[in-house]
Amino acid sequence: MRKTEKEIEKIAEGGKILNRILEQTAKLAQPGVSTWQLNSFAEAEITKAGGRPSFKGYGHKGHLFPAGLCTSVNSVVVHGVPSKNQILKEGDLLGLDIGMEYKGLYTDTAITVAVGKISQEAQRLLDLTKKALAIGIAEAKIGNRVGDIGAAVQKIADDNKLGIIRDLVGHGVGHAVHEEPQVPNYGKKGTGPELTEGLVIAIEPMFTLGTDDIFIEDDGWTVTTRDESLAAHFEHTVAITKNGPVILT
Repeated sequence: MRKTEKEIEKIAEGGKILNRILEQTAKLAQPGVSTWQLNSFAEAEITKAGGRPSFKGYGHKGHLFPAGLCTSVNSVVVHGVPSKNQILKEGDLLGLDIGMEYKGLYTDTAITVAVGKISQEAQRLLDLTKKALAIGIAEAKIGNRVGDIGAAVQKIADDNKLGIIRDLVGHGVGHAVHEEPQVPNYGKKGTGPELTEGLVIAIEPMFTLGTDDIFIEDDGWTVTTRDESLAAHFEHTVAITKNGPVILT
């Protein structure tokens, strides 16, 4: 699944666009705004940029994701489905996960943001999950292994008594939305597939203020914490290069 330098350049081009769209979408996340409005904006911006929302229509026959943006509120970890009836309110945590196909190649990125003023506990969760992403990316070096990323991310959660979502993982990306290898948010140093030059992966810590126990709601997509604790999710598409990890989104 290694990518050529030209492919990585093209993925980076798309990733820069997608990052801009995600940041613009995040600024619109204010009390009184529906998650469907955010999705509509993001999809339109992707199309305007010459891309395709890669999450829209993803899945298998009879069970396709209906939107280009995942909107995960409070206890929803990932894959929240945008709705005209879901109106954001002061104090919400909102996970925004977005993917794009651009010039035949894929990128994937996510952020969790505060809607208005949030609690100190919620802000701590955001800060630590974001920190775990940065620390995980730092381990994405030639010669390291997937377990080195997972171990680094896990240490942040363990040291700060946060729940780690273990049933969902990061992944390879580039030629498809999801590729090998899987990139868990826990692990043991020196274990797992080796990180080699040209590998492109999505690293995506998912932490909670409670346990790691999750379930999928009746829509078949929305992943929620069973104890209803708050969740946060951050993600970047990253290339493994001879000059170290390069963030492409």
